Amino acid sequence: MSKFTWIAWLTVMLALGGCDVQVRDETPAEYPASHDIGMYQIKAHVDRDALVSPGSVFLFAVGNRQRIEMLGDRSGSEWTGLYSVRCQSSFPLQYIAVWKLQGLATKQKRVPSQPRAIRLIEPPLTRDFSADTAVKNPKGWEAAVPYRFVTMPMTQITGAHIEPLSQSAADVTAAKALSVAGDFPIAAPCGEPTPVRVLSKAQHASGNLVIDTDHPAVPHWTTRVEFAPR
Repeated sequence: MSKFTWIAWLTVMLALGGCDVQVRDETPAEYPASHDIGMYQIKAHVDRDALVSPGSVFLFAVGNRQRIEMLGDRSGSEWTGLYSVRCQSSFPLQYIAVWKLQGLATKQKRVPSQPRAIRLIEPPLTRDFSADTAVKNPKGWEAAVPYRFVTMPMTQITGAHIEPLSQSAADVTAAKALSVAGDFPIAAPCGEPTPVRVLSKAQHASGNLVIDTDHPAVPHWTTRVEFAPR
């Protein structure tokens, strides 16, 4: 094939297409938030047209001022990476694909045109808490119920109160011995266990500790609290 024939063929191919890559984001729409690891797998599938040089495709994930180099499999189709984020309820995700055409310049594009938001779900807070009252204390017992929030830089625990486990006479009596101590609001920094103090006047007591917060995902939370000897 002569040089002029090659150029003519290449011009036709460029006009008809064949010089692009297609990126399909396969990252899940949401993840349970993990403050300890703070890393989330992102993945994408890439298809290349005929004129894209084999092995010339590179894929990067961008968002939150990060540029993450994705790792492709041997075929160059499946790409994965790890996105680092903490103390947020979501993160933006876009991809930048870079590739070379046969004998031509490097091209690149950003996919999608606007970042996609990946949601991070706040893990459940403390569901059950027990305090040991084996050592007798005529003045009563105190326990610190911990709460750990991980999808906001700072959460305010704005209030707390005790409710009986049920409306039965026994549960109502068991809850009357409990009370919440301390001043509100309580600042709960991201990732740090923050205590809410509960007092008991009886060696055997139980009830629901209900907290109120300014966290949009957890405006209220109920923890079953029990004081008893072990």
